[in-house]
Amino acid sequence: MNFQIERVSDKSGARAGKISTDHGEIPTPIFMPVGTAGSVKALTQEQLEQDVKAKIILGNTYHLYLRPGIEVLENAGGLHRFMNWKRPILTDSGGYQVFSLAGTRKIHEDGVTFQSHIDGSRHLFTPEKVMDIQRSIGADIIMAFDECPPFPSEHAYAQESMRLTHRWLNRCIRRFDETQGLYGYRQHLFPIVQGGTYKDLRIESCQYIASKEAMGNAIGGLSVGEPEAMMYELCGLCCDNLPVARPRYLMGVGTPWNILECISLGVDMFDCVMPTRNGRNAMLFTSKGVINIDNKKWEKDFSPIDDGISFNMSQNYSKAYLRHLVKSKEILGLTIASIQNLAFYLWLVGEARTHILQGDFESWKNEIVARIRTRL
Repeated sequence: MNFQIERVSDKSGARAGKISTDHGEIPTPIFMPVGTAGSVKALTQEQLEQDVKAKIILGNTYHLYLRPGIEVLENAGGLHRFMNWKRPILTDSGGYQVFSLAGTRKIHEDGVTFQSHIDGSRHLFTPEKVMDIQRSIGADIIMAFDECPPFPSEHAYAQESMRLTHRWLNRCIRRFDETQGLYGYRQHLFPIVQGGTYKDLRIESCQYIASKEAMGNAIGGLSVGEPEAMMYELCGLCCDNLPVARPRYLMGVGTPWNILECISLGVDMFDCVMPTRNGRNAMLFTSKGVINIDNKKWEKDFSPIDDGISFNMSQNYSKAYLRHLVKSKEILGLTIASIQNLAFYLWLVGEARTHILQGDFESWKNEIVARIRTRL
């Protein structure tokens, strides 16, 4: 993998670059649609490629391990072939999903014992096993196994959790280095910064992660309930203490305006379930502002869903038609809303990239944030 920085803003940390992988090139900053179980909900891979214009998608180790299972994925030749996706894939290690199973999991030095949300069966994730699973899945970028502390956490807990994550990272690296990819292309391991909401721990974690000289680095444990201003402060702190020459991935963030603010801090990669989850619940993100398409005000609005973005789905269907589909609980409504939101997110990071390269990112960001946050 190679990361080339093309331009850094003169007025902020915003940067435009390109990540090269064996499955293709990724322009940055980039947003990754979440395909948790090998599918971005309600969309085909063709729609992801042609309408959304996704360059890379995200899968999840926990969910893919439970279903369809590693044997099926290996027999298929890896997740790319299984789901017919020819572009890059990143897999989350499953650490956040295990964290969310607070009532049915036990964290210990060796790893995490947890119960499946599907059938209640018990499983053990160790750093070594998570590396093996991600080798079998075959993503281009794979994540180290980490513990994500809840918000709020006491300093002592956040510190021990961070150091456990660091010890697990060492084991992940050893296992990764002693194994090979299964499908004839290269995989790359990203460590994850933790440390809760404590600046001293975040700096310590960044320095530890940086010392591993990985091909890229992730910032975890944010957007888990902390105030927005705190998220920005800690994200900026992490960017200031992570290697400049490696891509920075902020995990699980967030709203369109969150993404623009974090781009200005120096983040290159993002993922979040918000565009698809909110779309399935009638909330649309558009270039003019946020729409609750369920509202009666759209019942006779025959204008395009979003006339500020030039792609067929937003131009070919009206707000009134989409509202009708949503009210009628038609599956097509979920698809159109999800494509709109994802296409908007990809359009937004693409515009951010263009304005970074042009040298006017900050003025553009300040103008567009006010607009896209507006409730229509």
